[in-house]
Amino acid sequence: MQLHLVVNTFGADLAKRYGEKIYKLTLHGGFSCPNRDGELAKGGCTFCNVASIIDESIQVKSIPEQLILQAAQMKKSKRYLAYFQAYTSTYAEVEILQKMYEEALQNADIVGLCVGTRPDCVPDAALNLLAQYQDKGYEVWLELGLQTANNKTLHEINRGHTYDDYHQTTQKARQLGIKVCTHLIVGLPKETKRDCFTTLNQVLETGVDGLKLHPLHIVEGSILAKAWRAGRQSVLTLDEYVDIAGDLIRHTPKDILFHRISANARKPTLLAPDWCANHWESMNAVDHNLRQFGVQGSALGDSYQFIDA
Repeated sequence: MQLHLVVNTFGADLAKRYGEKIYKLTLHGGFSCPNRDGELAKGGCTFCNVASIIDESIQVKSIPEQLILQAAQMKKSKRYLAYFQAYTSTYAEVEILQKMYEEALQNADIVGLCVGTRPDCVPDAALNLLAQYQDKGYEVWLELGLQTANNKTLHEINRGHTYDDYHQTTQKARQLGIKVCTHLIVGLPKETKRDCFTTLNQVLETGVDGLKLHPLHIVEGSILAKAWRAGRQSVLTLDEYVDIAGDLIRHTPKDILFHRISANARKPTLLAPDWCANHWESMNAVDHNLRQFGVQGSALGDSYQFIDA
C-alpha cells in the first residue's frame, strides 16, 4: 500500500527530506497528568488507559536504555525521532524536561523530538526549550491532544481544558517556529460527523502543521469501559469511521501532514471496536476510500494529485 499517493503522510515527508526512512522510538518519561494527580481532576479522561498503546513497564528504564531497546526492534532503520508519548510529556519543571530531552538527543541516530502533551500544560519555558532544539537543526514536533473543539464534549470526557487553551498554545508554538501536530478522536460520545467537521475547520483556522486521526477505543480500565458494558456507549463500525475519516482528509489542505489516519489498541486491553485490533485493516479501508472518492484536499476544489516521488 502506497498511502502517500493519496495522503500527504509524515513518513513520506521525512523520507524525502532526510533521504531515508525515519522511525519514531516511543519513550516513557514517567510523566504524570494533571487530570490524574488531582491538579485538575482525578481519574483521567474518560477514554484513557495509556497501557492500551504503550508498555508502561519501560518507564523504569532510563531514556538511553529505552532508546537502545526500541532501536533494536527496528533493524531496517538507522535514524529516528524520539517520541515522548505517554501521558503529559511537558508536565514537569523545565530542568527535568531538558535533562530528558537531551538524554535522547545525545544519541547520534536521533534527528529530533516529538513531544506529546496537553494544550493546557505547555508553559512558555517548555516552548522556549523546544524552540532552542529547533534552532539547532533538530526536527521538533509538539503533539497536542485536542481530541475535539467542542467544549461541551471536552467537559463530558473530563479533558480539563478548553479549545481556547489549544488555540493559545498552538499560536505560541507556531510563532516560535515549532511545528504542531493535533490529535483528533472520531466517534466521541454524542458527537456526529458534523461535529468532526466543525473541529477540523476550527483547527485549520487556528493553524496547524500535522494531524492525527484516531477512532474512539473502549479500553479496559477507562471510565468509558463501564458505560460501554452497560450499553450506554456505542462505537463506530469500520465503515462509519472510514466514511468520516475519508471526508475529513478530503477537506484538509494538501500541505498539512497526516501523521496518522487511524490507530489500533492492544488486546486484551482493547474492548471495542474489534476492528481496532488490526491496524492495517482500517488503514487499507481508508486508503481504498480515498482512491475511490478523492485524495487529500480534493474536496477543496484543488486538482492537485499526489504522485509517487
